[in-house]
Amino acid sequence: MMGGVALLALESEHVSFWWITLGLGAVVITVVIVLLSLLVSLVDDIDENVKDAWTTATEVARNTATTWMLQKTAVAAGNLRDEVGLHAQLLRQKAGGR
Repeated sequence: MMGGVALLALESEHVSFWWITLGLGAVVITVVIVLLSLLVSLVDDIDENVKDAWTTATEVARNTATTWMLQKTAVAAGNLRDEVGLHAQLLRQKAGGR
């Protein structure tokens, strides 16, 4: 009869260990789910910021795509200034000659 009591105590101990193991497993699974949720949230934030940076960089590139033409524009504006100056001088001469 004593062997039966020892066997029951051993079985009860095994069941307790199984419940402890299942409980720890549930805690680990919960922690993993929480950490993965945080990771997904972090990745979504990073993705949104990368999209914003890409949009900004694209707009900057679009706005500065023709900056190579500024030198030609400056030369053309200088030529226009000289031409307008000649016209103004001619008009002053015509107005003063009357």
